[in-house]
Amino acid sequence: MDLHIRLQQKLAERAAQGNLRQLKTTAGLTDFCSNDYLGLARSENLRAYIKAAEQQYNHLPLGATGSRLLSGNHLLFEELEETIVQYHQGEAALLYNSGYAANVGLLSALPQRGDTVFYDEASHASMKDGLRLSFAKSYSFRHNSVQDLQQKMRLATGQVYVVVESVYSMEGDRAPLQELALLCRTYNAALIVDEAHAVGLYGEKGEGLTVALGLENEVFAQVITYGKAMGAHGAAVVGPRVLRDFLINYSRAFIYTTGLPTHALIALKCAYQLLPQLNEARSQVKAMASYLFEQLNKINGLRCAPEASVILSVYMEEGGPGKLKALASFLQAEMFDVRPVLSPTVPQGRERLRVIVHAYNTTEEIEGLAKAIAKGI
Repeated sequence: MDLHIRLQQKLAERAAQGNLRQLKTTAGLTDFCSNDYLGLARSENLRAYIKAAEQQYNHLPLGATGSRLLSGNHLLFEELEETIVQYHQGEAALLYNSGYAANVGLLSALPQRGDTVFYDEASHASMKDGLRLSFAKSYSFRHNSVQDLQQKMRLATGQVYVVVESVYSMEGDRAPLQELALLCRTYNAALIVDEAHAVGLYGEKGEGLTVALGLENEVFAQVITYGKAMGAHGAAVVGPRVLRDFLINYSRAFIYTTGLPTHALIALKCAYQLLPQLNEARSQVKAMASYLFEQLNKINGLRCAPEASVILSVYMEEGGPGKLKALASFLQAEMFDVRPVLSPTVPQGRERLRVIVHAYNTTEEIEGLAKAIAKGI
């Protein structure tokens, strides 16, 4: 009972702060919450591609049956990893079971004792958790501040790594990848870029910002995540072949887990076939996001940022987390699925509504959301 009481006390503390997390389901609401930027997760076209492809691979087991180092590897893994390599213009790729597992598996294994990792303070929790498991020293630098990073380079020992997201999952803004690549070249540092929220949206075929900016030879490793614009599941690390071989031998998140099931691999293979065809959807989602950005910044008492992003943060000039939660509840009652993002996911004082725009959102839905927010504040 002592343990029960201790856990209840911790939950009560979070509830008192207004930050208690709870699982909930929503149905019938207009989606301004999910990461399904291009609508692939609900695409009947993708569903048809998958159904047709399943016939080709019906000789494979439903599940991988074990770690890929034991019974779990088969040719579909190898085919898909070759597709990933070609698409993201790398040398080799290794599939992981999720973006979280890929970041933890990469960053816990690659930096060694005596090495130094510098990471953007706004980096995803999975990146920070991976670094906690590493024996290397790690230091954060101010969000998107190349100057602060350069000043902290004096702390570096051993091999140096710089870890960033190309598009930040909470802030919605882009990393200054070109400037970071130049700095890494100067200091012989390895640049690692998490492309989770850029894949599908940027690049001629949705390859991500690394390829869109022509930096594939400047970035040591790209982390490609499939649960967002790709509408599927899993992730891959793309980089030099020696990195793939290293991770197969040293990445515990890869070694000690069952491989992805066959249906997940088929879904990814089909999503890669569809992705080059979605230029209209890429243009549509960016246009809708720009329109919503303009509409929200006309509302007194609100500030919306950043510009030119499908991930928008809506800050209230007055009121704390409680008022944000009340506004989100009001919007859900008005049939708009919008969620508040609170501490500890973001720092105290930086709580916001996180609004995600999708290719399937309409002008009427954008205007309806803006009117509902103005009414609810």
